[in-house]
Amino acid sequence: MPNTLDFAELGEGIGDAAAVLRNNAAATGLDAAVPTCPGWTVRDLVTHQGLVHRWATATIRGVPARTDAEVEAEAAATTDLLQWLDDGLVDLLNALASAPADLDVPFFLLDAPAPRQAWTRRQCHETTIHAIDAMAAKLGRAPRPEELWFSPALARDGIDELLLGFAPRAKYNPRSSRPSRIAVASDDGLGSWTVSVGPDGCASRVGADSDADARVTGTARGLYAGLWNRGRDYAVAGDAEVLESFLDQLRVTW
Repeated sequence: MPNTLDFAELGEGIGDAAAVLRNNAAATGLDAAVPTCPGWTVRDLVTHQGLVHRWATATIRGVPARTDAEVEAEAAATTDLLQWLDDGLVDLLNALASAPADLDVPFFLLDAPAPRQAWTRRQCHETTIHAIDAMAAKLGRAPRPEELWFSPALARDGIDELLLGFAPRAKYNPRSSRPSRIAVASDDGLGSWTVSVGPDGCASRVGADSDADARVTGTARGLYAGLWNRGRDYAVAGDAEVLESFLDQLRVTW
């Protein structure tokens, strides 16, 4: 799963996404519903993002992470939740900036780059997806690809991480009683992938099979958001049920 963005680009991606998340949360209010995360309010979204940043920071520094309950209690007690989010972000960025290139800590996705790069990449896409959620809270719907702020290159990297790193992971690993293949290809020429799904799970690789059961196409940004279940701005040719079953099983949860 070689990533296509360098360390600095991924770090900038974290900061950019955090700004989008914060600005939309401030504009919408903490009690607003988040359409892309059913049952969540913006308060829940911000608390979750701050929790994940703190968990990642502890792992990068090689120290025990506090329990979810402890961090959530801290968030509930603060008088300024957005400042609390900012504080966690700054600590995360400082931890990444001071980490050596040969950082030796655990990482949980399959076929990942070296840990410092892998954690920077994961937090970039973690924060980007939740910034999309904050935009959705403000808009009342999932944002369209042309409304998103990040580059197609970042989207391409995120698709790669999702299909090659998350999808085959035992926690998710979508299955199908009938072996099938899903081809994913960006209209902007930024990459293609094939996901094979069967009774024993799924396997993903770079390159789109021309005879796949379902073919999913769209811009890199539309595919990235859509594969993360943040909108449906893509086209499907062939067996759409194969794709829907795959995406239903690939809903990443904490």
